[in-house]
Amino acid sequence: MQLYIIFQILLALMTIVDKSYGISSPVQPFTTYKHSIELQANVADLWWTVDNVEEEIIFELHVKTTGWIALGISPAGGMIGADIGVGWVDQEGRVHFQDRYAFNRSKPIIDNTTSDWFHLQGREQNGWTCIQFKRLLDTCDSMDVRIKSGTNVIIFAYGLVDPDLSRPDGDIFYHGTRRGTRMIPLQSYGNSPTEDKFSELDSFEFRFNNYRVPSTSDTTYHCKVYKVPSRLSTKQHVIAHKALIDPANRDLVHHLLVYECDSATIFDDANLPDGLCDDIFPKLQLCTTNIASIWAVGGDEIEEFAEEAGYPVGGDFPIKYYVIEMHYNNAELASNRTDSSGIRFYIGKELRQHDLGYLSFGTYPNSAAIAIPPKIARFNIDSYCSPRASQHFPESGHSIWTKLIRNNTATQYLFNAEAYDFNYQFENVLQQPIKLYRGDAFATRCIYNTMNKNEITLGGPRTRDEMCLHIFTYYPRMNDLYSCWTMNAMASWQRLMNSSSPITDRMLLKQWLLNITWTPGLATEWQEFYNSASRDAFFGRSGNLEQEFFSILPKYKDLQPFECEKQQTNDSAVTTIGYNSANQYKRFVLLAFVPFIVRTSFK
Repeated sequence: MQLYIIFQILLALMTIVDKSYGISSPVQPFTTYKHSIELQANVADLWWTVDNVEEEIIFELHVKTTGWIALGISPAGGMIGADIGVGWVDQEGRVHFQDRYAFNRSKPIIDNTTSDWFHLQGREQNGWTCIQFKRLLDTCDSMDVRIKSGTNVIIFAYGLVDPDLSRPDGDIFYHGTRRGTRMIPLQSYGNSPTEDKFSELDSFEFRFNNYRVPSTSDTTYHCKVYKVPSRLSTKQHVIAHKALIDPANRDLVHHLLVYECDSATIFDDANLPDGLCDDIFPKLQLCTTNIASIWAVGGDEIEEFAEEAGYPVGGDFPIKYYVIEMHYNNAELASNRTDSSGIRFYIGKELRQHDLGYLSFGTYPNSAAIAIPPKIARFNIDSYCSPRASQHFPESGHSIWTKLIRNNTATQYLFNAEAYDFNYQFENVLQQPIKLYRGDAFATRCIYNTMNKNEITLGGPRTRDEMCLHIFTYYPRMNDLYSCWTMNAMASWQRLMNSSSPITDRMLLKQWLLNITWTPGLATEWQEFYNSASRDAFFGRSGNLEQEFFSILPKYKDLQPFECEKQQTNDSAVTTIGYNSANQYKRFVLLAFVPFIVRTSFK
């Protein structure tokens, strides 16, 4: 049996429609596209298609203005270093388009070295300017930004009037507040289908019932247990789910997780646990590891699984109880707010070939695993899932990144988000399934920037805390492996604290960390401590976790850095896209993944 990592939405199976869901432009695009997104409601929409053969991307930008419009690729989310295409349609209907580059926060200059943005067509209609244009994924131009796999930072802006290039002062004017930024995985974005697609299917819901959100804390985790509907007397497959976020509480609901309760769990059906997660945790110890569904702020509400697999429910499937963990971020301590958010599961009309499961890699969300100094531009936290954990895989095979390690060599990224914003937690769709085998290992890294913080940042559940988790869907489902997380061993903390006694109380460790007086030198030494600290890894399922100790994280032969080369011919200089063998493999075998709830300071 083969094990594949997949995700909820398979691009090759998506139906492309003329009028995309969530789009506000009244103007039909020039052609059909694989992807679309509303950049700003009633202001700006973007369509795009990636051509992997030609190594190029075709965009179509619609903005509600009769002036100039601009779309850029930014290395870090701002103007500095951004590669920008600027265009407008003049009074005669002619399209003008410019390749620009922003050295700083002043007006982007025209790139006269080479023109790498090319307009295809454009028009003004109903007060909207619409331009179709393209560029290579990688131009090998120092004044351009490569469109990489993983997340890309998109910036957009617009003016109210067209430039008049016949005048000395006729260039584009400052856009003011007419601008925006989005984090989008351009090569792996998964379009969300409309609910109409599932209107004829059976469904069931788990949702809160007018839950009063506490106003005494900015962070609330509320947990409630649900039982599978008794009418599901035979095993069936869930093929999609929809997050039911109460429209009145979109400012409060940060994420929801649905966990399976182990088959050994016994509850009183007339009195299922319902309360603050910490308060009822003793009752939920067999319900805290195995993920069954997920939604986070910025994600699409509807997610559809690939046609080969479905999530099993009912009948002889052993999981009968589930827990919804709802995270409320009540930063303003608003009172008298009630919430009825939850999730709906759509059941397919017939069983699919495979059962689908979830698998997560990363770091435990606590202070023993994550402790990041303030005022540091780059801090790495690594985790490792060893070949011992992948012995659970079927015998014949299956800045945040996770790398696949095979035979002690990194073969590819499962995902690489050099740009990340926890307000936009998109699903990322792999273009090809990835087959995993027994003996494979997985390395995950989160890179943090805390230059805007004056105190230490610790791992934890609050929005101000940090997490580093990477969640995948895959098939066929394994019933004995759901997660593989690491944390610094307590013995390493004991040595750092110069303590003569073993540390058994993590609250004492947390308080020690909070009392540290930080200096630039100590912050540098802190990274050295993390690089050399021993680790404990935990993997398996609720109630049956295995532990593995690493005196130091294993080393492996890493991927070679990507290099873009320009080759000379007898006729002219020809730009070629240079892929090393590892990147070629990456490009043709990736299909899907989700980075999840890495917090605000992640960069």
